[in-house]
Amino acid sequence: MAEDNTFIAVINDTDSTNKGKSYSLPIGGSNYNQFLGKRIGDTIDGLFVGEGEITLAGYTLKIAGGSDKTGTSMRGDLDGGARKAVLVTESTGFKGHKLVHKNSKRYRYKPDGLRKRRYFRGNTITQDIRQINLKVVKHGNKSLSDLLGAGSTGGD
Repeated sequence: MAEDNTFIAVINDTDSTNKGKSYSLPIGGSNYNQFLGKRIGDTIDGLFVGEGEITLAGYTLKIAGGSDKTGTSMRGDLDGGARKAVLVTESTGFKGHKLVHKNSKRYRYKPDGLRKRRYFRGNTITQDIRQINLKVVKHGNKSLSDLLGAGSTGGD
């Protein structure tokens, strides 16, 4: 099976005028290798994000998280890039409530001490990661809405 050597970068614009709008860009080719081995919390130059004519030169981005090809989310407190089972309470990847069906209605209740074993990826980007969440730390000359207006994925 051939490896798909691309990431999907989801860039969250922290500018107050855009109110948290996010944009999606592919990362492939030689830029793919720039992300391998980076960890959650590291900063990266925006020049390595995007393909072809669309790059974020002048921007500085911080890695905020990501997920692998199966949708398993990354956690900043797990070292390495392997998939690990962790016993967690209400936090990233676990809502901490239980759904109960009574009288043809659905109720959500949160018992004290509810914990579950969930799988998470470590904080290091490996070849198994497919989506990387990035946050803008330093803005460039042009706004993200001007550069990437057509590729928006969310926001108000």
